Amino acid sequence: MMKHAIAFLALGLAPVCITSAEIPHLREQGATKQLIVKGEPFLMLGGELGNSSGESGYLAPYWDKMVSMNINTLVVPVSWFLVEPVEGQYDWNTLDGLIRDARANDMRLVVIWFGVWKNSMSCYAPDWVKTDTARFPRCLASNGRPVEIVTPLSEEALRCDARAFAAMMQHIKATDGEENTVVMVQVENEIGMVGDARDHSPLANAAYDSAVPAELITYMDKHFDSLHPTLRAKWLENGRKMSGKWAEVFGSDVQAEEIFMAWQFAQYTGKVTEAGKAEYPLPMYTNAALIRPGYVQGQYPSAGPLPHLIDVWRAAAPSLDFLSPDIYFKDFIYWADAYTVPGNPLFIPENMANTDAAVNAIYAIGNNHAMGYCPFAIESVSPQVEGLLRSSYGMLEQLSPLINAKAGTPDMVGCMPQGDEQKQPKNLFIKDLSLFVNFERVLPSANTIVIGADGTESKGSQGTIPSGAIIIATGPDELVIAGIGAVVTFAPRKAGPEIIGILSAEEGTYDEDGNWIHLRWLSGDQTHQGRHIRLDAGRFSIQRVRLYRYQ
Repeated sequence: MMKHAIAFLALGLAPVCITSAEIPHLREQGATKQLIVKGEPFLMLGGELGNSSGESGYLAPYWDKMVSMNINTLVVPVSWFLVEPVEGQYDWNTLDGLIRDARANDMRLVVIWFGVWKNSMSCYAPDWVKTDTARFPRCLASNGRPVEIVTPLSEEALRCDARAFAAMMQHIKATDGEENTVVMVQVENEIGMVGDARDHSPLANAAYDSAVPAELITYMDKHFDSLHPTLRAKWLENGRKMSGKWAEVFGSDVQAEEIFMAWQFAQYTGKVTEAGKAEYPLPMYTNAALIRPGYVQGQYPSAGPLPHLIDVWRAAAPSLDFLSPDIYFKDFIYWADAYTVPGNPLFIPENMANTDAAVNAIYAIGNNHAMGYCPFAIESVSPQVEGLLRSSYGMLEQLSPLINAKAGTPDMVGCMPQGDEQKQPKNLFIKDLSLFVNFERVLPSANTIVIGADGTESKGSQGTIPSGAIIIATGPDELVIAGIGAVVTFAPRKAGPEIIGILSAEEGTYDEDGNWIHLRWLSGDQTHQGRHIRLDAGRFSIQRVRLYRYQ
């Protein structure tokens, strides 16, 4: 701690006194958690910069584009090799430039610490780390060849990584503790072992031949009923032993080796997190590169914070507030749902920036009550993706007071097609209502105009215009239904003679203060003579709906 204090004074920064209530933090909200900034819930409608796009000079031409998309949060990289090019000497120019420019554009930041690992590899570590393999040993494959991954069992790597991360958090507190431009921090990036299921270095071999830490056994025993089925099955098939070496407790196959490596990566990451939080306790998380279909351990970044390893990560790194998925595969619904488990609020720091991104945000926020959503390489998205996100985020921004109020309650649901092949309606439940949603996806022409809920227009012709909806109960038989390309019908949740009718439907918008602005009443053809609520394909809209019941 004394070393950190000396570095603090060397930066010429005066200590900042901040009460815990003033620091951005997470709070319980029903069945989920919310990010609180300046005392208010903050829904992150975000985007992540490309890995090499975080320097002020490069990023300058893109700010207007990002602002126009209604983005309120950027996920930005801060690289160890730029922060500490010479050991013990810190350079904050990149970080300070990001904070300055974000403030100028009225955005918040989530900072990614590209420390010892980025996408598994140690490619963003400083030169003095990369070139000193004696001091910072690499992982070894089973054939003895080194991998460009610093082993998580290196105490020296941990010491230096944690020291630099703590210095960064100290600097953020000193320069931003009152402004709260930086609201969260990601520790490392897409951690994992590639090439083999585990590290075979001498350090790793010694640890693998040692006893499984008592903390992991105790955690699994305490949470046995809620353990991920994969982890529980591995423990059970080897006798649910309460002590023993790794191979004795989990077996000696690649699945067992992945559990071993998950513990090593998680412990390292948790200790880096602890060092940072000791300086400035912002919410902190780490993210996972997901499993490509058909891949096995060693082919994907194994041992990262994946769904089947969440329990290992929680046991080894309790300092992390949650774990997040980077979703680049088609089955967005599966992966978003897999990370929505008790105690783990959903935040998606990276998602493929295609045309579906606009409704992925609606699904994650409506169905999973996500704290935020961020397509990747947001500065370089195509014109059509830009237009769709502008409209989707504009709509969600209008709804944010309602979303924040209903997060974690059963009064908010979201939906989107499971895939292009889905033909049957999606059945949702809210209060005592059963809702059936059909989706209308359309292929745009070169002249297709996508209209936002605020009336803005976007033109583009690449990719399918998606469909999805968020539905929020605002009172008995009163709903706000918003989205694009969805048709909703209603029935009682309990079967019986009662019929649900549409009493009224009106289209409108919300102003900055959350007041409803009426545009038009919908009836006749727009509701199919009272049979359904329809959100037009190719157009984001918001409707307030009142229902009634008759027999």
